[in-house]
Amino acid sequence: MSNSESLASASRSVRSASATSAAKRKPRKRRTQAERSDETQARVIEAAATVLRRKGYAGLRTDEVARVAKVSRGAQQYHFPTKDSLVLATAAHLLRGGLERGRSRVEAMRLAGEDAIEAIIQDSIDFFLGADFGVILDLVLAGSKDRALRDEIYGYTRASRMGVEETWTQVLCEQGVPRDKAEKIVWLTISIVRGFAVRALWQRDETLFRGLLDEWKLILAGHIKSLKGMKSR
Repeated sequence: MSNSESLASASRSVRSASATSAAKRKPRKRRTQAERSDETQARVIEAAATVLRRKGYAGLRTDEVARVAKVSRGAQQYHFPTKDSLVLATAAHLLRGGLERGRSRVEAMRLAGEDAIEAIIQDSIDFFLGADFGVILDLVLAGSKDRALRDEIYGYTRASRMGVEETWTQVLCEQGVPRDKAEKIVWLTISIVRGFAVRALWQRDETLFRGLLDEWKLILAGHIKSLKGMKSR
């Protein structure tokens, strides 16, 4: 076979392979306008959360949010015309994420047969000693100068955190704890961790926090055992 024939044969093979590969590739589904809009909105909210964690409400600038989100100022302002509309959407997003993580932890605990009190503690630590609680607290403080903003933040926070508390209360009820006692156990446990979050503003001693929580678990273990004993009589 001559060189020209060899080249022609190789060329046909390449074209055939390319055609076969193209046939196997599925055409990419084009996103709808609504899907593109939702993606842009989500990117802006995530970018706002990033800036709020770094600089707080006072340092939030919408032009910086657009830059972090890698969208135009026009696109950012289309979805969130004002700073406060962006802040409220971001707060709702962060609180909704905390609620979803709490519910996911409940399901994981049920599947693994883990200790419910420890799961409540870990869920509370993740939220109250994490970066997002600092953002929410900062927004609440900022809302002291803006009643409408404050009331909206309070509303989102109340709906989210009460949803988490109700989920954990149901878990304890499933394990035989009377509902009125289960509510008190959940409220007290979450309140202890929330108190640590405030303490952490000037003394973040996680070893001390963990030791105190272990003491609380021992107290609760005896209390829950007695409650279940009384119920079985």
